[in-house]
Amino acid sequence: MSDSSGKLKLGALVALVVGSMIGGGIFSLPQNMAASAGVGAVLIGWAITAVGMLTLAFVFQTLANRKPDLDGGVYAYAKAGFGDYMGFSSAWGYWISAWLGNVGYFVLLFSTLGYFFPVFGEGNTPAAIIGASVLLWAVHFLVLRGIKEAAFINLVTTVAKVVPLVLFALICLFAFRLDIFTADIWAVGTPELGSVMNQVRNMMLVTVWVFIGIEGASIFSSRAEKRSDVGKATVIGFVTVLLFLVLVNVLSLGIMTQPELAKLQNPSMAAVLEHVVGHWGAVLISVGLIISLLGALLSWVLLCAEIMFAAAKDHTMPEFLRRENANQVPANALWLTNAMVQIFLVITLFSNSTYLSLIYLATSMILVPYLWSAAYAFLLALRSETYEQALAERKKDLIIGGIALLYAIWLLYAGGVKYLLLSALLYAPGAILFAKAKREVGQPIFTNVEKLIFAAVVIGALVAAYGLYDGFLTL
Repeated sequence: MSDSSGKLKLGALVALVVGSMIGGGIFSLPQNMAASAGVGAVLIGWAITAVGMLTLAFVFQTLANRKPDLDGGVYAYAKAGFGDYMGFSSAWGYWISAWLGNVGYFVLLFSTLGYFFPVFGEGNTPAAIIGASVLLWAVHFLVLRGIKEAAFINLVTTVAKVVPLVLFALICLFAFRLDIFTADIWAVGTPELGSVMNQVRNMMLVTVWVFIGIEGASIFSSRAEKRSDVGKATVIGFVTVLLFLVLVNVLSLGIMTQPELAKLQNPSMAAVLEHVVGHWGAVLISVGLIISLLGALLSWVLLCAEIMFAAAKDHTMPEFLRRENANQVPANALWLTNAMVQIFLVITLFSNSTYLSLIYLATSMILVPYLWSAAYAFLLALRSETYEQALAERKKDLIIGGIALLYAIWLLYAGGVKYLLLSALLYAPGAILFAKAKREVGQPIFTNVEKLIFAAVVIGALVAAYGLYDGFLTL
């Protein structure tokens, strides 16, 4: 999937996008969605998500083509548009989101294995944490052998994980019952879900979580054989995954009622298929999920290391993260990433963090990098930068960038104050690495505007720390 120089072709880039987007989220989707919304709100939510995320996919496509000199995707756009600290914060937030998501994946993976081996329980028993740790370091040493090899294995697991999804969709298409689907469209029978607006808002963070990875190709832009493939891979990957997600979610609502789905244990897709075809359906989905999670873990370990490495290359991160091994793998960035995953795996043993609370936190961390990417695309079109000969395109990109920006702001609102404060707690310590990077190039740490932004982050972090101590905020 790559040429002799180790550059990634279109197929490998599409697999990175699809591979990082289809992880564990889709397999838990029926329950996750039913727990927060009824059929009507789910359809409205998907419509908003499809438009919002499609504009974000176009934003990454446009920026890959119009700013070919910017490698590293999300963080590079924030830095070019809004200065060094915003660029650093995007890289830092993206990195934390990615490895936090991996912790969530490990919990879900061993919770699924718990279906076959009860010793793993819900994925956070001592046996599960030991198993997850062994697997974490096995993936780590596999990636150290080379990005190209890891990208090829990712391609194989991406194909393998799509097969059970196609089977699920086909079987459920024939078993779908309109009377179940339309029984209580606005969830009047479950008043605890609140108003339709409330239901739409509550399902939003889950929809973002299942789309994280849409920027996967843009992060590997410097390793792409052709720059134009980066944008193509983003849009192809997005449309493929959107189709799968909507089919899995909507078809499930015609197999079991919303209250029944809400009570299922994850991975809920297994229980839905078991309901239709019996025990072998649950086994098929569980095996599919295990392959899927292994592939997604590999994709995200690659993305974590790559974002830190790309940021260190242009002095946004400290120099030690720039070191590559003999196989051209950013080794120090990889060690730092997986050490953090290991620490948080041990923490899940002592705290009640479930898969869902981990993914909500991971999602809220990535909203800021998405916001800056959309704002930068909007800014380019507004200033006519790179649009000197293309006025019609400028208008189109202005509208797309504007919608993507509004969507990103709406997501911050949908996430709520709790996750905004908790993410401030994770953003604040990053300033230590930012200061180190600035010292290495002999520059002052903050500009005046950045000092104000940093002060706001510190205040948010202090409120969050007090909230966790006092108990009015929980993980």
